[in-house]
Amino acid sequence: MPAAGPVVVVGDVMTDVVARVDDPLALGSDTAAAVVTRQGGAGANVAAWLAERGLPVTLVGRVGADPFGREAADVLARGGVRPLLAVDPVRATGTCVVLVGRDGERTMLPDAGANSGLSPADLPEGLFDDARHVHVSGYTLLNPGSREAGLAAVAAARAAEVPVSVDPASAAPLEAVGGKEFLRLTEDVGLALCTMDEAEVLVGSRDPDVAAARLTATYEQVVLKLGSAGVRWSSVEDPAGHRVPACPCPGGVVDSTGAGDAFAAGYLAARLSGARIPDALAAGCALAARVVGKVGARP
Repeated sequence: MPAAGPVVVVGDVMTDVVARVDDPLALGSDTAAAVVTRQGGAGANVAAWLAERGLPVTLVGRVGADPFGREAADVLARGGVRPLLAVDPVRATGTCVVLVGRDGERTMLPDAGANSGLSPADLPEGLFDDARHVHVSGYTLLNPGSREAGLAAVAAARAAEVPVSVDPASAAPLEAVGGKEFLRLTEDVGLALCTMDEAEVLVGSRDPDVAAARLTATYEQVVLKLGSAGVRWSSVEDPAGHRVPACPCPGGVVDSTGAGDAFAAGYLAARLSGARIPDALAAGCALAARVVGKVGARP
């Protein structure tokens, strides 16, 4: 595994339309909101934060032949990411409407757009030859249109003996695919980073001890994101693992969008830079606390 090789992220690229709504009970009629447009997509977010942490990173994804796709590629490149974005001649760049409440919690209304067209052919030959790590967005695996591309990336990375991580992405689409099916699809992945909502879909329990024990039957390592209770790492060899508390957000939670993406990038960047697991968990929590204190999921 080359020490200086890039992290390869395979995942979604989105344009987020974020609407902050102070009175969600008023929805159903004209409701005042603060609306901004931000760059998004779980895969693209992880790539952007990895670059912000100073790691070389390549993002493989798909955008539309439209201004949003060109802007996405330009923003990623300016942020230090090498964007390998195929251009879909038919589908538009993915868009997500994000409704954010007063407490910072969000409801997402995604249109995957061009992300649904990502195919194994969009993975350049030799992509993983010098990679040091591969991270696959769960949305890529949950979307039937892009699933084969995600699976091809996992298979190619494993064949090249490159470690692979995955974030199951979201409980609702995960439930639509089925927990057992997702576990089957990702049985060659070494590290999974899950919320407790996702863990419950995958293994039928919200108890961290039970969830960790069941998930490590599939994955070599598991990180459970426990919300305000912090995070927990476990492995087959070390079931008790490590646990660190959540980092406070001094200004309060403004927008929780992308917290999991920032955590994944912070944790991976720290581990790939030689940090011990507890320190890497703390680094992920710190980055997640940073992103929820503002609107938008990127640095």
